[in-house]
Amino acid sequence: TSWTVEGRLAMLDVVYTGAYTDRETEQRVDYSDYLFVGQYLPYYICDGSVSYPGAGNDPSGTCQAPNLYVTSASKTTVFTQELRFSTPAENRWRVTAGGFYSDLELQERNDFAYPGNVLAQPFGPFAPNFPQDGFTSAPGPFPADTIFRNDIRRTDEQFGIFGEASFDIVPDLLTVTLGARYYDIEVDFEGSANGSFCNSGAATDANAFGTDLNDLYDGDGEYTFIGSCDASLRQTFDLNDSLADIQAAGLTPTQAQQVFNAVRAPDAAKTDGFIYKGTVTVTPTQDLLFYATYSEGFRPGLLNRPGGATNGAGFTVPFELETDEVKNYELGWKLDLADGQVRFNGSAFYVDISRLQTTIFDPSITNLFFSANAADAEVKGVEADFTFAPYSAPGLTVAGAFSILDTEITEVLIPTNDVVAGSDLAFAPSFQGNLRVRYEWDLSDTLEAYVQPQVSYSASKFTDVVEINKLELDSYTVVDFAAGVMSNNWKFEVFGDNLFDERAQISGNYVNDRARITTNRPLTVGFRVGYDY
Repeated sequence: TSWTVEGRLAMLDVVYTGAYTDRETEQRVDYSDYLFVGQYLPYYICDGSVSYPGAGNDPSGTCQAPNLYVTSASKTTVFTQELRFSTPAENRWRVTAGGFYSDLELQERNDFAYPGNVLAQPFGPFAPNFPQDGFTSAPGPFPADTIFRNDIRRTDEQFGIFGEASFDIVPDLLTVTLGARYYDIEVDFEGSANGSFCNSGAATDANAFGTDLNDLYDGDGEYTFIGSCDASLRQTFDLNDSLADIQAAGLTPTQAQQVFNAVRAPDAAKTDGFIYKGTVTVTPTQDLLFYATYSEGFRPGLLNRPGGATNGAGFTVPFELETDEVKNYELGWKLDLADGQVRFNGSAFYVDISRLQTTIFDPSITNLFFSANAADAEVKGVEADFTFAPYSAPGLTVAGAFSILDTEITEVLIPTNDVVAGSDLAFAPSFQGNLRVRYEWDLSDTLEAYVQPQVSYSASKFTDVVEINKLELDSYTVVDFAAGVMSNNWKFEVFGDNLFDERAQISGNYVNDRARITTNRPLTVGFRVGYDY
């Protein structure tokens, strides 16, 4: 539900808006492709007596089919409010200012089910799984075929104050606009990622391995080690324990470093600051507008589920992902030319990106996805659109648009080989364009016909900035055509989309080490009938 209240306070226009969303989902998603990266999958779905090929060994025993799936339940609530004041639009000085508040809560429970685990003959019965202490959306035990459960609650609270002032230095010719925004954001994370490690042949749940977010991100300066099947190593450490003290308790150097990091984990991801913008607009005539703009933007940070994990070679997964920030420099135009026969709008821009956020899956670091501020980057580009409707050819309209991009990772911030300086940004083709021609003519006093061919093109592009996860999508050209007849009340159209049956690669990913490419619809021919009443 959403609501709006509008009114006036003296000379000020006042607008208050609010919204509340409550959304729940239940899904079941196939997960069989995990077999391509699931290093421990045979442990769960194969008989305990299975042997593997090797020196002097013949394969034997039974492994069940990897018919894996995930059941997912989520609940999202969002509450937003905004209050905005504006001075009269006809004034030479114009000001808009206000405040914004948003409170979001996401609860999500994902059960990773391995049905083969129920059929396999393990090393004795598995103890039932239970969630870690603290937040949980469902008590245990987990269903029999659920080997892992991710059960989290994330909260995002945002507060902002904004203002913008415009002044007509030369009325109807030169206007300057300045704006600023203050933001204060806090993201919290709790719950657990729990599994069945160490439960084979056990009477009770070992609650080992996984991630106990309730402990990691409580900000109390303490952390209990759970990364071993050895119950004697389950010890609680605090800020008084040195790295040497933790290792002396029996942990490996990598485990000790991870615990030392976890003790110092924050309780939330917090950020605040200001962003600014400014625009100069010149309108020499009613048909010509030119502008120059500088603006700043950001994306909030978050907490990483495997925060503090280390690869033992100097890289530690950050607990808190910082905001990434952009600075945009833009020159633009909006032109009506040739007595209104031509409209030409466009802009040239340069965008400087700092601390680009990206998601990484690198098993050499940790077997969980994590996010990092991976790089600095820049984008240079030109984009424009035009419409041409010549008076000499009534009924003819030619319209098109294009964008030219030059993107580059300028500096790598993450000390791994996952991101490479000089590479392109994701989903940023160097050129895209489309052209549409429409011709309309009268068949009678009440009937009008039209034909409309269209062609669109995209250069190749990459799907990611992470080297081990990126795919290159091919360039493509797609041609469409439509023709029809219209009257005042009804319309009949025949159409052919993708006339040459091009398999345009429009998106893709490399989840679980398998390339998945999404293409456009194949050749589609049909007709449409419409009636207005």
